[in-house]
Amino acid sequence: MDNKSKAVDTEIEAPKQKVIPITLDRLEAGTDDHEGFTSKFSKKLPEGVTNKMIYSDIIRIGWPALLELLLIQLTGMFDQIQVGKIGAVALAAVGLANVPKFLLNTAVMALNVGVTAMVARARGRKDREQAQKMMHQGYLMTFIVSIIITIGGYYASELMIKMMGAPDAETLRAGTEYMEIICLGTLPVAMTMTTSAALRAVGNSRISLYYNLISNLVNIFLNWVLINGIKIFGIQFPRMEIRGAALATIIGQTVAFVIAFIVITRPKSYLCVYFNKGYFKPDNAAMSDIIKIGVPACVEQLIMRVGMILYTRIIASLGTELYATHTICMNILSLSFMLGQGIAVSSTSLVGQSLGKKRPDMAEAYSKRSQTLGFYCATVIALMFAFFGKGLVGLYTTEADMIALGGKILLFVAVMQPFQASQFILAGSMRGAGDTKVVAIITSVTTLLLRPFLAYAAVNWLNLSLEGAWYATIIDQLVRTIFIYIRYNSGKWKNSFRSRSEVAAQE
Repeated sequence: MDNKSKAVDTEIEAPKQKVIPITLDRLEAGTDDHEGFTSKFSKKLPEGVTNKMIYSDIIRIGWPALLELLLIQLTGMFDQIQVGKIGAVALAAVGLANVPKFLLNTAVMALNVGVTAMVARARGRKDREQAQKMMHQGYLMTFIVSIIITIGGYYASELMIKMMGAPDAETLRAGTEYMEIICLGTLPVAMTMTTSAALRAVGNSRISLYYNLISNLVNIFLNWVLINGIKIFGIQFPRMEIRGAALATIIGQTVAFVIAFIVITRPKSYLCVYFNKGYFKPDNAAMSDIIKIGVPACVEQLIMRVGMILYTRIIASLGTELYATHTICMNILSLSFMLGQGIAVSSTSLVGQSLGKKRPDMAEAYSKRSQTLGFYCATVIALMFAFFGKGLVGLYTTEADMIALGGKILLFVAVMQPFQASQFILAGSMRGAGDTKVVAIITSVTTLLLRPFLAYAAVNWLNLSLEGAWYATIIDQLVRTIFIYIRYNSGKWKNSFRSRSEVAAQE
């Protein structure tokens, strides 16, 4: 075996073109009881594999995904910064709308967990036909779910903002307007998410980076133009304020969908949309496998969002200014999520492909090195938050009290960075193996029960105000990380799921 590290698929693979393999492709398939890497705490690698090879694969898949997620989050930050200039009411309204917005997209995100895991397994077995089928079934389910979300979300927008605890009529009105427009853009963003999930599963993370980059540039430009009412190219655009931010978002997402659709319909692509091969006909086995992995992830996300609603209501009760400060800090915190989630994309794809090739030893090697890489990178981000927190908050507001309090909260954020990143990445590895049930249980218990209870106690019993609510967040993250580690170190995640096609092949 050539021990030289090989690149992952950074270009779309055509069936007859030469495929540049990852390290995993250069190893012979093992068996389900392969014992090359079994010790819970061992740093031993499978025979013929080096750390350089493993890290090379992780980075080659992970950096486009990380950059893509980072750009998306930076675009969101730019939205918040522009909205923040309108005033605290607009900033609070967008913050209130963000939680139900993610709640509505829960089902789509959960389906994409299943799509990524199943496409990656098929890629590991070199079963292109099955990979295509899984992607098409993912599109079919995403389309149906998106239509339901669009209609239901639009008509329930005001109710959702009320449930979030809008502190006054002005914030309720602004949040409702923003939410209604965002709901109308559900279909293009959902279909684009499924495309990205399938492409990342086979290692083509660079493609989704490109179309999301273009989408984000469109979003940023339209934010500047529509929020503020800028005259450009001889055209005077109306000042739409918070409605302009929402409209810019859905136009940018639609641009990404159009480009993604063009990319995925190229007939020589490894993954390609076909309308004439019956792939869109409902397939019970394929849909069952996607749902079997996706449902626990969906339940996890739903419960997590309900927990976040409870948590947000507690903070909203503190008043508009404190909630606006919280929104700023959450927006900055979300930037740090991108690191863990970007590396988790690598881990999910590589673990799924490893298990599809019957190499649990390689699955563990990839997941452990992903976690190590994430831990060190998160430490750097923690130092940035600790030393430059006030400066980051100052990008959103000129209010001295908000900047001082926000800088203090970012010190809390810095403390939990390394643990949070490790948790994201190991959970991503477990999802790549199809072990979504245990991750769902852990996340649900800590987010729905632990964090809201602690936040309520800190705010209402101990009178710790906004700082107390963030103490609750830190404890939640630490407890969740501990339980994720316990599950991961048990090794049970590697054998927790087998698809119906894998079972049929063995029989």
